[in-house]
This record gives sequence, structure tokens and C-alpha cells, in this order.
Amino acid sequence: MGAIEFIEGGVTAPAGFRAAGVHAGFRANPNRKDAALVVSDVEGTAAAGTFTCNVFCAAPVKLSRSVAQGGRARAVILNSGNANAATGKPGDQVARESQALTAAALGIDPAEVFVASTGVIGVQLPLEPYRSGLPLLLGALDSSPQAAADAAQAIMTTDTVPKECAVRFEADGTAYRIGGMSKGSGMIMPNMATMLAVLTTDAAVEPAALKTALKAAVDASFNKITVDSDTSTNDSCFCLANGAAGGPVLQPGTPAFETFCLALRQLCEALARKMAADGEGATKLVTVTVSGAASEEDADKAARTVANSPLVKTAIAGHDCNWGRIAAALGRSGASFRQEDVDIDIMGMPVMRGGLPCGFDEDEALRRFEEPEITIDAALGAGEHSTRMWTCDFTHDYITINGDYRT
Repeated sequence: MGAIEFIEGGVTAPAGFRAAGVHAGFRANPNRKDAALVVSDVEGTAAAGTFTCNVFCAAPVKLSRSVAQGGRARAVILNSGNANAATGKPGDQVARESQALTAAALGIDPAEVFVASTGVIGVQLPLEPYRSGLPLLLGALDSSPQAAADAAQAIMTTDTVPKECAVRFEADGTAYRIGGMSKGSGMIMPNMATMLAVLTTDAAVEPAALKTALKAAVDASFNKITVDSDTSTNDSCFCLANGAAGGPVLQPGTPAFETFCLALRQLCEALARKMAADGEGATKLVTVTVSGAASEEDADKAARTVANSPLVKTAIAGHDCNWGRIAAALGRSGASFRQEDVDIDIMGMPVMRGGLPCGFDEDEALRRFEEPEITIDAALGAGEHSTRMWTCDFTHDYITINGDYRT
């Protein structure tokens, strides 16, 4: 199998996909894009999705779950500025009507259209921006990198930068591409995927196999990031596979399918890292690696507790090499281990061995904290399992952003 390489582009990098992002009127600012559309030009495009486990799930989430169950979809319509969550039956109706309007504009079945929204919760979503915005979206639909970038920009809320990437790989003599875009900066500790993400590929994959591949990729990437331990009402991750590359259907259990799964995972990890790095008010991307755990569950518990700890995150913001906060988080995580077996490293520097502190150069620690990515490694000495999570530091700006979010 060929090597997997990152290439320029986003959701339009794979063959047979077009995208657009425009200002439709969901936001008051006319200079801010707020509606996006991603379309597959191939009939019968396979589709899969993962969604929030939050009981207060939004109207578009409920509707898109039914689309995912059908296993086929050709379009995703997304808006920012309004989540259409906690909006009752009127919100459900707007979601259905926006799906129908999009389908009619594209000449496809409404059951082939995913719907997604992000923004303020508890405010009724108007339908008019869909009516006025869809002609603009159709006019802007294109397979260019700029069209993909416009779509990625249109789904941003408190994000400071759009998030997109693409990969290329070869299998059995055919070149394939996977592209993606995502948004998410706050209210992030997914229990499925992330705030909003759209993934596209020109590989041919049947719906059941695509669902399996997407879940595995999501579990290893979007489900391994946290900014603030909150799970959104609107989390949705969509994956469309149209087969436009011309190769055979990738079958589970074959080297070609395994390469596809690895490429999808690497793409999702890249997007996940972008989201963690762009956490609200963040100045550092933080990678937490836990090894030597007794089970996968214990590895996740330990890494997630460290990644979510406000004390750990504020210490990083202050460039304080405070290993005690990491040890305390590990100890309350619920993972099974003996403190006498624990080793901790921060930025490659040993700070704990065998459960006891080791001396380190504070000046060298301060120098290493100038790096854009901070690494924390904890070896529990209790088994063979490991995991990695991504988070960010907590700064004063996080409070400012969220204190002023609605006002």
C-alpha cells in the first residue's frame, strides 16, 4: 500500500465534491459567512454520521440521525449563529423544511440531505435565510480549494481560524483522497465526534463499512479532545464516500480498507489537534499521553482527567512546571495503579520517577514552555495500555469569551 500524505485543500480535495460558504443572514454581520453547503455529484454516495449523546440534542441532530440510518446522502447544509437547540416542534419543523428546500434546490431526495446548525441555544431559527441563501450557495458551489475554505469559514462560531485538511493515499494502484473541515473552539469534550465536521472521500466504501471506519476514527481523534469538559447539544460528524476515484469498493479485512481507515484516522486527528489548539482563549496545544495503564478504560480515565483539570491547564497558561497538579489529577481519575510505579515527564523533562519528584532545571522548564505545544507523559506502571488526548491551556480570555457569548 502507498504512503499517506497530507495535501492542500479541504472537503473539495476528493473528486466529485463541491462546496460553498456565503452570508445568508443567520448572523447580523453581512461580512461574516454563516451558511455552508457540501455536495457530492455522484448518485448513491455512501454516508455515515456520529452525533452528540447530550439529551438536549438539537433539532438538526435528530433529523440527521435518520439520514445516517439510511446510509446514503449527497449533501450537507450547515448554518452558524443559531443552534436550533431547545426550540421544540417549531425547531423540528425548520430543520425539516431546510432539508426539503436544500433537496429541491439540488434535485435530490430530502432523505439524502444532512442538516447541521451551531450557535446560540434556545433561540428559534428563522427559515428565511435558507430561502434567500440557497440560491447564493448554489451559485457559489465549486470544486476549488477556495470554495472549500469558504465553507470551513462559514461554520465558525468562536473559532479564530477555519479548520480544514486533506490526505492522499494509494491502494491497489488507485489514488484516493479524503478531505475534511471542522469547527469547534469551546463547549468541547465530545462524546461522539466534535462540534461540527464534514469529511469527504472519493473512495468507494459501502455504508456499513464506512460507519465502522468513521466510528474508529472518531474514537481515536475527536473523542480524544477536550477544551472545557462540556459536550455540545449539536455535535455532528458526517462522512460521505462517493467512489469518484474509480477504484473498486474497499472491502473490510483487506489491506486497501485498512489503509483507508488509517488515512481517515490521521485526517481526523489533524482536525482534532487544530480544534484543541484553537480552544477559546488558548495559547498552547497540550498533548497528554498515558501509558502503562491496566486497561484502555483506565488509560482514557487518566488522560482525560489530566486534560480536563483546570489546575493543570492554568499552570500551563502560567508556564508553571507544576507536576503535583498532574499527579493529583491522575490520582483522582479512577484509574487503577500504585503511586510508587508512576513516572511523569513534562516537555520531555523527567519530573517524577517512581512516585517521587526528581529535580529539574526551572529555567530550562521555562524555556521549554515557550513552545507552541506542551507535552505531558505519564507512565502508570500498571499494564500495557496507552492513549493520547489533546487539550489546551486555560487563560483569562476563556472567561471573557464565554461571559460575553450571548451579550
